[in-house]
Order: sequence, then C-alpha cells, then structure tokens
Amino acid sequence: MLKNQSESKDLAKILPKRLHVIGICGVATSALAIAFHKRGVKVTGSDKGFFPPVSTELEKQGIPFYAGWHPEKMAENGRPDLIMAGGSGTSLSNPEIVFAKEQNIPICSFAEALGNHVVKERSIVAAGTWGKTSNSAMLSFIFIQAGINPSYFTGGVSLSHASAEITDSDWSIVEGDEYQAAIWDRKAKFFYYKPTHLLLSAVSWDHADLYPTEADYFATFKKLLGEIPTSGLVVACADDEGVMKIIDPYKGRKIFYGRARIGSSKTSGEVRPRIEYAYKNVSQSSQGLRLTITHDGQEFEVHSPMLGLFQSENITGCFAMACESGIEPEKIVEAISRFKGLKRRMEKRLDGGGVTVIDDIAHSPEKAESVLNTLRSIYNGRIIAIFEPNSGGRERGASAKYDDAFRDADMVVVPRLTKLKVSEDQLKSNRPIEGDELAAIIGKTHPDARYIEDDAALVDFLISKAKKGDVIAFLGSHGFRGMIEEAIRKLS
Repeated sequence: MLKNQSESKDLAKILPKRLHVIGICGVATSALAIAFHKRGVKVTGSDKGFFPPVSTELEKQGIPFYAGWHPEKMAENGRPDLIMAGGSGTSLSNPEIVFAKEQNIPICSFAEALGNHVVKERSIVAAGTWGKTSNSAMLSFIFIQAGINPSYFTGGVSLSHASAEITDSDWSIVEGDEYQAAIWDRKAKFFYYKPTHLLLSAVSWDHADLYPTEADYFATFKKLLGEIPTSGLVVACADDEGVMKIIDPYKGRKIFYGRARIGSSKTSGEVRPRIEYAYKNVSQSSQGLRLTITHDGQEFEVHSPMLGLFQSENITGCFAMACESGIEPEKIVEAISRFKGLKRRMEKRLDGGGVTVIDDIAHSPEKAESVLNTLRSIYNGRIIAIFEPNSGGRERGASAKYDDAFRDADMVVVPRLTKLKVSEDQLKSNRPIEGDELAAIIGKTHPDARYIEDDAALVDFLISKAKKGDVIAFLGSHGFRGMIEEAIRKLS
C-alpha cells in the first residue's frame, strides 16, 4: 500500500466515484475495471498499448482509455478519487503514479482493490499452484446458477460468464494468486482476500524469482492457512503431496477431495485422510468429461463439456466446496454441465464434424506434450500442432526439453516467433532460439516438423493438409496474429 492510500476500513468498502486504472489492458485489470464500471463507477484507463479482445471489450463497455502514460489526460473526464495500478503500470517511476502521489490521490494495487471492493463477509478463495483459475471460474458459475449472485473475480476469461462482478451478496469467490501484489508490495495477493473458505488444489514450488527456496514458497501457504478463522472451512486436495505437507496445523473444519481409492494409502510416510468427496469412472470424448462423484454414501453422475482428465479433480473440488456451502448437489451437477471452461484452455474454436480447431495457452514443451496427449486420447484423426513457445522455451538450455514432446502430433508447424522484448545486450549475451532453429530442434525426434515464416502461407498449408476428422491445435501464449480466425473462416 502506498503511503497516500486511505487506511480507513470503513471507507475501503465504499466504491470510488471516479477510478483511473493504470495498466488497464491486462485480462485481470480490465475485468475488474469493467466490474467497477457496471456498478456505476466512472472508470478511465491507460496502458502501453491496446489489443483485441481487451480493447474491443473496453470500447463495448464505453470505458475511455488511452495509450501511454499521460498525467495531463488523467483528469480529462474528471479528477479520479482512486488510482488502481496493475500489470505494466505498477512501476513507481510511472509518470501517472508520480503525479497521483504529488496530487495526494489515493493509489492501490489490483489486489487491494479486489480485497476492498469485491471480497465479502463470506469469502471463498481458490488458491494453489495450479487449478485456481479454473476453480474460481467454475465455482462462481455454480453459485450464480444457484441464485446466490456472489461478487467474484477470476484471472481467466470464462466461456460461460463475465470474469468479474461486484454485487450486494455477502458471498464472494476470488482467485487467490500467491504472487506479489505490486512492485512496492511483496505481500502475496491472496492475503488481501481474507478467506473464510479456502479451496486448496495444489502446492508445488513456483515463482522462484519471489520465493528463492521451496521452503519460502510453502511458508506463504502455511501463513494463509493460519489466517483462516477456525470457524471457517478448508476444502483440500488429498492427492497433492504439497497440500498434505501443510494442512495439519489448521484446526478448523477440513474437507478432503480426490480420486476414489480402496483402503488407505501412504505418501511420505503419512496415511491419507478420509476423502469425503471422491471421483471415479472418469472418461472423456470429444464431447467432454464424464465422472462419478461419491459423497456420504451417494453417487452423482457428472458431465462436463470441458476437455482434459485433470479437470476431474477441479470439478470434484468445486463440487465439494459448493456442497459444503449449502448448495444442493443436483443444482451443482446441472451448473457443471453448463460450464464451458476458460478461453484458451483446450478451447474448441471450431467443432462441427469436419476439422476441429483447438486453442490452448500451452507455451512450453511440457504443456504442449500434455495437451497433445489428451487430444490423442480423444480424436482418431491426424493432429497438426502449431506451436510458439514462451521466452523460457526459447532459451538455449531448453533444447533438450523438446525431445519427444510432440510425439502425439502427426505434424508440427513453427510459425514466425514473436519478437522478444529484451535489450540488445541481452540478445547478444543470450540469443533466443528462432523459429527455423526450433523446427530443427523438434525435428530431431519428430519425423514431420517444419518452419513456415509467412502467416498467410501457414494458414493455406493447414487448409491444404487438414481433412475431415483431423485436429488443428494452436499451442502458445501469443495470439497467432489472426491465423486462428483466418483458418476457421476458410475451414467453415
């Protein structure tokens, strides 16, 4: 919290009249900005640049924004009474933050704004190294369908509902990120969300830049558990070793979920606890997942349109939390059957009985391997993968990770790779792998890997190769410069 941020707890819950968002073009910051806007707050924003779909959604909502940092523009639509800094706007040297401090305009981080204005008396936080985005989105959808109308936030783009809402309900559901709240605040974001209910999916060392050791990382989750009141509830995944290492000290009510098993099993010398919500009989097809959830002697048949066997665990965790929060199981099952998942998480962009087009943020060889393995288990046709790695996947030391990573794809295409935002000195000292080199690296263990530099030529190549029953899978964190949309247009 910056020094000129109001510390009054009473004032914190009062919505600002005018809010300026520095760094508004992020998925998370734009979602929260739109939620404020829908509650009648006059919202403006700025960022380094704007790109669809964020820019088009802000325009659709009628939220004024501009590119760059221009203090003189901040008050064009009225002097803001609160500044929210997020994403690329969190630098203390940002001219707009400097101006706000000079003018004594309160400044808060994204996490503080979320904690102050979205989090309610009954606060469900979905946390964990993985699963938290899917879980927060699925849970909020379940609560909405049950008529509870919670305030909520999820860090991904749901295919079934908005990413954030601020309501008058005394329930809130938010994604609990363990990363630092802001450049000036190394406190983990989820500490601002004051959970009374915690859905804990996984704990596995991550974010080494913030947590230098595994012990540091685990200590943060232990501290989070220590802040949950003993009158609260923790719904925890019994199949995750990291979760089981830290869960014991919490003295409140603990509910465990996981895969159904016969008898007790041991991990790290410890007997697993009783699993109150267990899943079994998992199957998947191009139409989604089917599984059975058992609880208290009853069995519930669940169908989900989402792809990926790992979602069975997420579905069961959300089922458990919703059920323990008082929602009837039948309503939960119905809501899950209608929840389509998240954008760019094995998202079916085209699925009409001909060629299927999948879009996923699998930007590393490990994630690409996982997605392709899932697709191979579902589809009988050929799989054509278009892959663009993140910056880590373009480091020279990452070459070995590509060995056999694409064995479930019949063909791999590497497009022209996005230019990295690094200095010339960094490029000279650690030159990243380029597209033609990456295709050659993948080609060492794959019989058909190629590099196509021109986007239009790549789309034409896909159209010429894909036949009925085949799958085209775009894998990578970038947007592929409209190639997905053009391929869909031509295939349609």
